[in-house]
Amino acid sequence: MQDLTSSQKARVAIQSFKTLSNALALRGFFRPSGRMGQALAESLKTLSPEIYGSMNDPRVVELNGLEYVIDRLPRGIEECTRVILTEEDHFGENSFEKIIPVKRRRTCYRISKEEMCFVITRGLSEIYDILTHLTFLNIEAKKIQRHMTDEYGKMTSEWSDLEKAVNRMDELSPKEVERAIWDLSLVLGRSYQETRQSYENFERSRKNHQANNGLFKLIYHLGHRVNEEKKAFENFLIVHLTPSLMNIIAHQRYGAKWAEDIKKKLRELDLLDRPLHIVSANLHSVVNLLYGHAAVTSCRMPQQSKTGDNLYDFILCLREQGETILTYARQHGFFELPDRSGAHIDCQIIDTAGLGSVSFHPDIRFNIPEGPDKKPVILVMDYAFGAQAFEVMDRLLEPVDDNHDTPMNVASISIMGKAGILPGQKGDIMLATAHVVEGSSDNYMIDNDLKKEDFDPDVNVYTGPVITVLGTSLQNRDLLKRFQSSWNTIGLEMEGGHYQRAINAAIIKEHISKDVRVRYAYYASDNPLVSGQTLAAGEMGAEGVRPTYMVTKVILEKIFS
Repeated sequence: MQDLTSSQKARVAIQSFKTLSNALALRGFFRPSGRMGQALAESLKTLSPEIYGSMNDPRVVELNGLEYVIDRLPRGIEECTRVILTEEDHFGENSFEKIIPVKRRRTCYRISKEEMCFVITRGLSEIYDILTHLTFLNIEAKKIQRHMTDEYGKMTSEWSDLEKAVNRMDELSPKEVERAIWDLSLVLGRSYQETRQSYENFERSRKNHQANNGLFKLIYHLGHRVNEEKKAFENFLIVHLTPSLMNIIAHQRYGAKWAEDIKKKLRELDLLDRPLHIVSANLHSVVNLLYGHAAVTSCRMPQQSKTGDNLYDFILCLREQGETILTYARQHGFFELPDRSGAHIDCQIIDTAGLGSVSFHPDIRFNIPEGPDKKPVILVMDYAFGAQAFEVMDRLLEPVDDNHDTPMNVASISIMGKAGILPGQKGDIMLATAHVVEGSSDNYMIDNDLKKEDFDPDVNVYTGPVITVLGTSLQNRDLLKRFQSSWNTIGLEMEGGHYQRAINAAIIKEHISKDVRVRYAYYASDNPLVSGQTLAAGEMGAEGVRPTYMVTKVILEKIFS
């Protein structure tokens, strides 16, 4: 029998993880330390995702991966022995603590100290995401438990000291914290400096966002839970997926309610007959470019600026001016539409007829049409998550009446956002010519209305196919290199292929014109092929401002042209 290549093994591992996850959703429960849970773990280990670094090294605990995962799971997940995934928020007014993770928009409830409930509103991608994170946590928890004892099975002094520190965290002096970090580094198999850096990252996130309970408690509770599992079967962590969970798959209940609210608002504002430009993006760059200059009359330039009052330096000045800009924008054609459906996708509607008296930054050249019936209406929708993109776009592009007689007057659809890059580095820009959907035969050609020449000449712009992946946590270096060599792919993201599938379907069903302009542009937030540049390495910060606003500026120029 011919041996599989590394990329083929990775592809099989992704398919196995996906198949197992679907089976578990139908089965209704599993234990991460049980047979089915271990099958998930073996798939993840075989895949060896770049974002999880040293996960496969039994000697060390993967700290960057832990930071990444904990920011995307509810605070206190490490203490739970019972996790529920359900499809609808039945909780209403109750005493349960509602928790939304700092880096992932999902609704969770702390039912008790041992039980956490996830409300799944974003489809299969969200289920895969949660199961991947829980599987990784259990792999690391088992490592921690093995480091709790010596070769004779006795508790190590370092673990005993960690337990004492956890029980009196608020009373520790700075010197005692330093000693506790040292003891923790021995448990983790990491250097003192690595452990200290991770401790400080967790503390920053804990104090600023209440995102976690701190590194000491996280490690202690993960190891303690697995140790309790070894004592009795009833102590095993169990994950339940409710029978109703499968109701959300392909039924688009949340997407239908979300799209209905948008169309209702457009009707209330009497904007349905005007050209509609849909932009999937963040909720700050469009409003800041259109209203920021007029709203903020004085702005001190940052100390590090050496290029004068250019557009991107100016944008950095707006960071603390959000409410000032929104207040001004609301007086000039700007309307906010917070999500009520549970889809976790807020929207903004901009009636450009209200921009007549608004002054733009000198670096911006927008030619707004003169005729009142031709002035664009811009719908900015926050980012969808994975396959949810098909659901929300499919519903949004449906005709506005029940009889499907009145189509939406859609003039363009622009998709912008972050993506992993393969040939370049952080901050570069990618323009998609096609989307290749990982793990399927689906691929979609794109007549992208954006070209390299639209962007500043000193920025690196790559043009080519982009992979739409199953999840950011399921990426393998060998598989990505294979995509790069066989498909000439330039990057990877999670939503583009699903958006394009909905756009193609809407054209086939004659819900929108085949002449609708389509634009896809991504800026590189990471390079999974380069050590230290994966998503687990942290956010881009200020270096992401220029590519984000350059893409936004070009899209707006296209809309107004």
